Amino acid sequence: MNPVIKTVLQRLGLGLLTLFAVSVIIFSTLELLPGGFAQAILGQGATPETVANINKSLGLDRPAVTRYFEWVGGAVQGEFGISFASAGSGWGSSNARHVSDIIAPRLYNTFFLAAMTAIIAVPIALALGLLCALYRNSWFDRIANALTLTTIASPEFFVAYILVFFLAVKLRWFPPLSTISDTTSFWEHIYKAVLPSLTLTLVIIAHMMRMTRASVISLLSSPYIEMAKLKGLTPKQVILRHALPNAWAPIATVIAFNLAYLVVGVVVVEVVFTYPGIGQLMVDSVSKRDMPVVQACALIFAATYILLNLLADIVSIVTNPRLLHPK
Repeated sequence: MNPVIKTVLQRLGLGLLTLFAVSVIIFSTLELLPGGFAQAILGQGATPETVANINKSLGLDRPAVTRYFEWVGGAVQGEFGISFASAGSGWGSSNARHVSDIIAPRLYNTFFLAAMTAIIAVPIALALGLLCALYRNSWFDRIANALTLTTIASPEFFVAYILVFFLAVKLRWFPPLSTISDTTSFWEHIYKAVLPSLTLTLVIIAHMMRMTRASVISLLSSPYIEMAKLKGLTPKQVILRHALPNAWAPIATVIAFNLAYLVVGVVVVEVVFTYPGIGQLMVDSVSKRDMPVVQACALIFAATYILLNLLADIVSIVTNPRLLHPK
């Protein structure tokens, strides 16, 4: 078997094993939390009898192992069970809603925000990284590094509030809150998502830019780069034709990490702007003790992170010539 295909299959198998382990951790951690949904909605009026009746109606009286395998089996088919919060009023009545129906529109909003940010941030970060490597130690390089270090050191919510103060309160260019509904048009969705997207862009662009710069600079001292310079190629040609293609492995890795962050780490940004994404849904579900929704959100976050890291590994394997031949 081709060594590249073999390595890719090994990475895929390791990813599935990791996802299985993460699912066990998610389920076990939520099971060990004190209290429960019944205690949360009944409050001080909770009695052992009423708590037991609610748990029985929700199927929580069954063994945890049985419920785990039912949950995993349903998750593989895209079914995460019934939301406790929607079933709370009727206990199995028609008011109950499937978790997948609740998550689907929120997941779309989160992916919309992540895609919008990636389209802006990735090209800018790569361009800035290449320019900083091309004009190393220049004023442009120093200013860019100082600005990126500032954004890295600043918390997300601080960057968000600064943007709201200047762009929403002072200049009134964008709305301070990104409230989206099913009736919101595509262009209005983009307009209302500008501030959270700009916040995420400023946060992730620094990591990608600095990694691109470091990767290209580390390759500029290689013998084949010296040979390219001796052949009379310009610095731009050296970087674009020789250094950049060999720097794709670490660049792809950091891009994958930041794209995963756009989906997994948007909780703070969504809460600040009240953006109806999966991050805010998870926070609301935790406060309501709606465990099926929390489990589904956590599993989606984990699967997204693992999948993007697998893609980064595959890109690194394909772009690394040493893996194209058996040892």
